[in-house]
Parts: sequence; C-alpha cells; structure tokens
Amino acid sequence: MSDSTIRTRQPSSVRRLPLVGPLRLARPSDMWFKPALSVVVASAVPNLALFAFGRLDLVMYTMAGSLCALYGHSLPYARRARTVAGVVVGMLIGMAISLVTASLTDSTAVLIAVGALLAAGQKVLCDATRIGPPGPVIFTFVTSAALFAPQHLGQVPGDLALTVAAGAVSWLVTVGPALLRREGPERRATARALAAAAAYADDPGHRTRHAAAAAVHTAWQTLLAAGRPTPVRRELERLVVHAEAALARGALGAHPGVHGRPVGDAHGGGHARTADRDSERALTAVVTRTGDHELEARVAGPDRLRAWARQTRARGPVPTPPPAPGTAEELSGIDAERAARRTAGRRDARRAVLRALAPGSPLLPIAARALIGCALAGYVSMAVGVGRPYWAIVTAASLYQANVTLSWNRALQRTLGNLLGVLVFAAVLPVSRTSSLALIGCCLFFNFAAEALITRNYWLGSIAVTPMALLVLEFGGTHPAGELIGDRVLDTVIGAAVGILAAMAVTNRRATGRLERALAATDRARAHAVHVIAAPAPAPAALDAARRGLTGSLVELREAGDTAAGEWWQRALPEEHILAAEQAGHRTLAATATRQGLIAPAPENGAV
Repeated sequence: MSDSTIRTRQPSSVRRLPLVGPLRLARPSDMWFKPALSVVVASAVPNLALFAFGRLDLVMYTMAGSLCALYGHSLPYARRARTVAGVVVGMLIGMAISLVTASLTDSTAVLIAVGALLAAGQKVLCDATRIGPPGPVIFTFVTSAALFAPQHLGQVPGDLALTVAAGAVSWLVTVGPALLRREGPERRATARALAAAAAYADDPGHRTRHAAAAAVHTAWQTLLAAGRPTPVRRELERLVVHAEAALARGALGAHPGVHGRPVGDAHGGGHARTADRDSERALTAVVTRTGDHELEARVAGPDRLRAWARQTRARGPVPTPPPAPGTAEELSGIDAERAARRTAGRRDARRAVLRALAPGSPLLPIAARALIGCALAGYVSMAVGVGRPYWAIVTAASLYQANVTLSWNRALQRTLGNLLGVLVFAAVLPVSRTSSLALIGCCLFFNFAAEALITRNYWLGSIAVTPMALLVLEFGGTHPAGELIGDRVLDTVIGAAVGILAAMAVTNRRATGRLERALAATDRARAHAVHVIAAPAPAPAALDAARRGLTGSLVELREAGDTAAGEWWQRALPEEHILAAEQAGHRTLAATATRQGLIAPAPENGAV
C-alpha cells in the first residue's frame, strides 16, 4: 500500500488471534551477547564464593542480585549506572516484602495474594519507567520464589545482604565496560539509525519510514542521555544528522508539496485544522520551492549510510562524515536540549510513575489483569494440589503485554517453551547431580543460552529458562524429578490458561483513549512546528526542539495505535485519522529539516 492511500477497517470488537506467527523465529539481536555474558559473570562470582564457603543453599538470595545484570544494556553508561542501581533497589524492596511475608505466615492463600500484588505492582512500575527488557518478569520470578521458600525473620537481614552484594557485582559488570569502550551504547544506537535510514531510502514505505523515525529518535535520546559531548559523540551526532537528513529527504519525496489542500485533510482527516491557514501556506512554501540541488546531492545515499553503520558498530574509529547541510545549527539545538534535560530527567521519571498510578491511566487495566490473573492462577494451582504454586503466578505474570493479542502470543510462546524446557531439564538433571560444580556450570550455561536464544523468539529462550529455574531448586537439596516436572507442567498450563482468560475478561478501553490523546498531541506538535517554520528567522534551537518534539509524538502515536489495534472490545479505531496524522507529521518534519538546511527543498513537481 502506498503512503498516500487511506485504508478503512470495518468496526470489529473481537480481533482474530494468530497461531503460527507468534512462533516464527526472528533475527537475533545485534547485542544479545552482552546481557548473556553479563549475567553469567554476575552469577558466577557469588555462586563460586558460596561454593567456597559451602553455602550453596543461599544461591536464591544472590540470584536476585545477579539477575539485575540483565538490565540497562541499551542505555548509555551514565544512565545505565543509575538504572541498574534502581533495579537493584527495586529487587531489594521486593525481596524484603517476600521474605518478611514468608517468615510471618505459612498460609499458601496469603502468599498467593501477596505474590499477585507484587506482580501487578512490578508490572505497572516497569511499564511506567520503561525498564526493560526483560521488564517485570525477572522481579516476579525472584520475589515469587522467595515467597514460598522456608524463612525465619532473623534470617532476613543476612539474606538481603547477599542480594545487595550480588547486586553490587551486577552493577560493576554492567557499568564496567565503560572503561574499555566509553561510547559503546551510543555507537550501537547510531548504527541502528543509519541502517534504518538506509532501509527507508532503499524501500520507502509506511513501515520502513516509521522504523527509521523510531531509530533516529532513539539515537538522539541515547546521545542526549550520554552526558557531556566528547569528540566521539560529536562524530556520532553528525552521523545521526545524516541519517535524519536521509529520512527527511525520503519523506519530502513521498509528500513533495500541497496545492489546494494539505495532506492531512484527505478523506476528512482534518489534521491541518490545528494550524491556521497562513502557517499552512508558509509550510507549503518551504516544502515546495525550488532549491539548491548541490545540497540535495550531499544527502548520503543508502550504500554510504550502511557503510557508516558497519564502521560505527565495529571496534575501530568512528567514521568522520562530510559536513551535512545544517549540521552546525542541528548540534547547537542538541546542546540546548541537553542543557535543559540535565535538571529535568529525574523529575520526568517521577511524573511518569505518578501518571501511571493516576486514575484513567492506560496502564491500570494491565495491572488489574496481572493482579487477577496471577491470583487466580495461584489459587487454581493450589486447588489441584501444587504445594508451592509460584510458577503458576510467574507464568501468568509473564503473559501480560501491551494488549490481548500480544498477551496471547506470549501465552503460546511460554507454554511451548516451558513444556520443551522440562524435557531438557530431565535430560540434564543426572549431569547436574554429579557434583556442585556441575550444578553451577549447568545453571550458568542455561543463563547464557536463555539470553542468546530469547531474542530469536520468547519460546526458544524459555527452553533454556525452564531448566535453569528448576536447577536452582537443587541448590537447596535434591527433589524427586517426577514431582518437579509434574508440578512445573501443571503450573505452566494453569498459569497460561487462567492468565489469558483474565486478559480477555478484563477490558482495556483506555487503550483507545491513549490513542486519541496521542493524536491530539501529534496535532499540537505539528501545529507548533508549522508556526516555528513560518517565523521569519527561527532560532536553530527552536527548530530543533520543534522537530524532536514532533518526532517523539509520532513515535508515541504509532505505539499507541499498535497497542489499541491488538486490544479486544474496542470501538472502531480512527485509522484514516492516524495515517493522515503520520503523513502530515512526516511532511512537516521534512519541511523543518529543509528550513534548517539539512536537506535541499524539493522542486515543485509531482505535487500531492
């Protein structure tokens, strides 16, 4: 479908759930080995220390801190240090609640209720702060297991100290690479932006354009969060300017101009109503006037963008691109935004949490699903005779994604992966019981394998997660293999079935409300950008801020649209409105880039 075509979906309250698509394998992440190696090192250090002291029965408490090494690998090191420290604190609070509760009561019903409350709270906080991957499931896995472990109140401080010590190791492991490659995360984000811009230049379309816009937006956010600019970061910023120029050039080609009616008015979309007619005419003039074709020729082509991406991702020096038009103005705007963000970062994080907990938040129905689904899964598992039904709670908690369709996908993936995983556990159990070092080695292997496979598909990673989770129980003493396997299979089936039923039963009509707010925010951001463009001599910082604000609103609009599209029991989505908003928004982004000098204005032919 071309970008200029508006499609209409017939209203439907119940959407078809896929069966085969969720199980297809994807390409592995370009950084899968980083969390894999980090969690192995962060787990090996405390495990071997406990082995030396003959206290492998305490592995569960160090594991809580070791698994914190899975977080923050896509963040620049300055932010990663704060994020992983926050993850360790969050894990410590969850462990404290679980251990104190376990020491005060033996009631399985009470433990299930506390586990469900923790799972719901961890879900909403992780979604609000965008902590992940792996998100809340690691917290729920560890704290639910601690709830059902025998515990005395006097042991709690010592056990929590072990969690803190292992968490400190995780912090060092995740932040330590900054000593070797200070700008590694920024380089990877920049390389992704260059590759996505090249893909869009090769195959212009709605999907590739959104992917490129999101990658460029993420690269700027990473560079802004990295701290003060270094020579390497300056080169990375110049490379992102080239990626942004290629994206804007493609968007300008897709929507070269308007004569008579703005793109946003097509089929009643009406997005141009948010800007006055004078501003629209000013935008049209910027986009359509004939310009300097020498500047146009300096926009990097897809082959050069891909070559820069390869060099940027490699360990050698960052490529030095030729000056892109408007680079000085762009970097000036970046510096102004970086200065403004120094005082706003933590305040924005607190506001995100408060918005997530406020009445009307679209995250609250997801938290309600987690609470109800985890509690019911635990109680059903208890009713059928499982003594410690924490795995049913964890299975249900792991299902809850942004909408019902994604939750259904995760239910299929989790069930298949866990059932295959228990077969792997049965095969390796005799090997793990040969010695304590063999048990440690098996756990470390499956830790690595889980992170190596999970980016291909969640079910593939679950094949390794399941035996690892079962082997951890062996540190406290051997258990009958048949009982472990039987309980795990039963808990998996119950958790997945009850969890997905809860997702379907608890509606989330607020997803459409979030989409409507995102549409309104995109309208406002575009209107503001149009007015800035129309000014006689707009400041570079104002143009840069307007363009970045509009880019962020378009990314949020697409995310909100995808979330609402996969939700059940929704009123018909305004897809014409969404597509028109995205078309008009990208056209305005191109006009902003033209005004800054990042690209040449398009010739006045082929107008829409």
